[in-house]
Amino acid sequence: MRRPPALPNQPGPPFNAPAARRLRAALGMGPEHVAHDLRASYGLPYVTPDLVRAWEQGAMVPTSPELAALAGVLWCTPGDLIGRPRTLREHRIARGLAPEDVAPAVGLDLLVYLGMEEDGEWHGTERQSAVLADLLRLSLPDFITVTGKEEKLAELLRSAVTTRWQAHVRHLSKLVPLDKRLIGDTLRDLHEEYQRQMTATLSWGGSAAAGHAQRRGEDFLARIVTRFWNEVEQGTA
Repeated sequence: MRRPPALPNQPGPPFNAPAARRLRAALGMGPEHVAHDLRASYGLPYVTPDLVRAWEQGAMVPTSPELAALAGVLWCTPGDLIGRPRTLREHRIARGLAPEDVAPAVGLDLLVYLGMEEDGEWHGTERQSAVLADLLRLSLPDFITVTGKEEKLAELLRSAVTTRWQAHVRHLSKLVPLDKRLIGDTLRDLHEEYQRQMTATLSWGGSAAAGHAQRRGEDFLARIVTRFWNEVEQGTA
């Protein structure tokens, strides 16, 4: 029996192939044992040892139902078998929840919730957002990413470090629920680091230095969101 194709709008979650291999080996199972259990206990008659090997080698990615079944066979959670979740759907799968579990919990019609997952944009109210974050155990950085606000955050941060950071504190505080003083301190530190790097590189003189400064600046701005969260973490430690 052939494996049914994944739906076009339902790609598999980010699969952690090495973790699947480690968990299987720790249980003393071979690919043939995993395939047998998936067929016998989880109603996946097309699964063969070769398919299990393909998953573990990264040649193929299990679909969401296959991932949930594989987690059952390997006595782990789906979250143990995926990479770092990025989307709303991936976080839900990592927690082993079905859309039918999440939608009523946050007070949304199932089709409306599924539409948000597919579009990658969260439109819930403040109360619904709080319930979602608690249900999926989202950190603040994860919540910003899941709700489709990360690009806006990056845009504001890039503008803050390259112009006057003070003018961006209010805008950022509306986007990210953090204390304004913490946001201000973080923007000031990022702005100073960016300007310091650029000034130090340009002081070498010559066109080569200018090119190097441009590359360093581009790299700094490309990683600005990660730098922001790192600074926030240090500021709240």
